[in-house]
This record gives sequence, structure tokens and C-alpha cells, in this order.
Amino acid sequence: MSDPKISMPDFIVEEIRRARCAAGMTQEAFGKGVNCSASLVSAVENGTRALTMEYIRGADRALKTGGLFVRLVEQLELGVGSPVWLQEWVTKEREATSIRWYEPSLVPGLLQTEAYARAVLTGGRMFSANRVEQLLTARLDRQSVLSREDPPQFVTVLDSGVLRRPIGGSAVMREQLDHLLSSAEQPHMHLHVVPEGVGAYAGLAGAFILMKGKSGEIAHVDSALRAHITADPEAIASLHNRWESLRGEALPHTPSIELITEIAKSWT
Repeated sequence: MSDPKISMPDFIVEEIRRARCAAGMTQEAFGKGVNCSASLVSAVENGTRALTMEYIRGADRALKTGGLFVRLVEQLELGVGSPVWLQEWVTKEREATSIRWYEPSLVPGLLQTEAYARAVLTGGRMFSANRVEQLLTARLDRQSVLSREDPPQFVTVLDSGVLRRPIGGSAVMREQLDHLLSSAEQPHMHLHVVPEGVGAYAGLAGAFILMKGKSGEIAHVDSALRAHITADPEAIASLHNRWESLRGEALPHTPSIELITEIAKSWT
């Protein structure tokens, strides 16, 4: 990567393009191997469409590299802010018209304070200090989507345990809950809490996000290794059903704010 200013996704795109040209493949022929259109190949190479892991895996198939580009991504993502597989999501997030986010364990990343986010990233000692700073910067930068001129409607449902888990200590939690309360004052922000008394419910399966934009709807489902991002209609429909089920267990907006206010007072 001779140009220090080039982003890692752009570097991967350029290397795939070089390999395509070296193989004597047109964009149309390459697209057939990747299972996409020539226009999509052109858009990715020109930077008007985000790089995705599906495209990278397809490039390995089309070029018969034995998985070279996937391995390259897995190695290089250790040194960047947002990993390549998240680039598609971040790009679409900037253009989102609505975001529905369920979290059973942590405050959603778009609503985290710097201190809370730092505590989350340092917890478990999974990352070096330098990597924590890279991830923290990327996370805080993404939050600008909620303060843009025409922000998306943002609806989040939190398990009440999120409000009581001592991430970073009392001062960090008090600041974080106060931030949730101030965020909830914005007309495009809606917060709901599943109260402590609710037993088994659909949200216990794990966190997920449904995001709608100009080009349709996609979903983000976390795992211990990495997020799974999909636009598959069946997967989207399944998550819609799950959302409606867990949303039905949550308190309305105003009672949720009252509960957050009450719990915030306990973090002193």
C-alpha cells in the first residue's frame, strides 16, 4: 500500500481490479464470476458502491485465488478503524431514513458516550491500546448520522439490564444514562425499555438492527466473530417479526424515559 492516504477498502478494490485486468477479464466476464452485473463491478471499482465481503468472496472465486483476498482482508482489518465487512453498513448508515436497533447487553453504538465506548472496547482486554483508539474514533465518527440535517428516525429497544450493567463505573454510567435522556428529547429519537419483570421474550436471542434507506432495507446481526449483514427478504421478514414481538414487551416511550431517569439516579 504505497499511498498512505488510501483507505484499506480502496486498496482492496484496486488490488482486485489489478488482478482482473491481469487475468484479461472484462467487467462483464468478471461480474459473471462474482455473480453480479458489470455495472456493479464498475460502480465498486469507481468507488460509488461500497465494497462487501460478498464481492470479495466472489472475486476470489472468479479469479481462482484460493481465498487470497478474503485472507488479505482478515489480516489487514487489524490495522484499520472499521473493518472492511462493515464498510457497506457504514455507507448505507449515512443515507438511512430509519434505524430500528435492539440491544440486550449494551447501549447502541450510535448512542454511546466516549467514556462508555472506551470502557466497552477495553473490557475483556481484547484489543491493544492503539486498536482501541482506532475503533473508538470510528465509532464516534459514525454518530454524526443522528445529528445530520435530515436524520433518520431512530428507534431503539433496550433490555433493562443494559441500564444497570456497570460499564466503566458509576460516573460513566450516570453520564451515559443522562446522554440517553437528552438524546430522547430529539423528535426523531424514540427509546423503549423492556422492563426487568419480563421473562423469556424474543429479544433474548441477541442484538440486531433493521435499517431502511433509498436502496431498500438491510439487517445487521452480531456474533462473537463479526456481524452478519444481509438484505435477504426472508431474513428481513424474520427480524421484522422478532422486532414486533419484543417491541410489544417494551414500555412505551414516556414510561421508558421515566424508568431511565429513575435508574440514572442510582448511579451516584
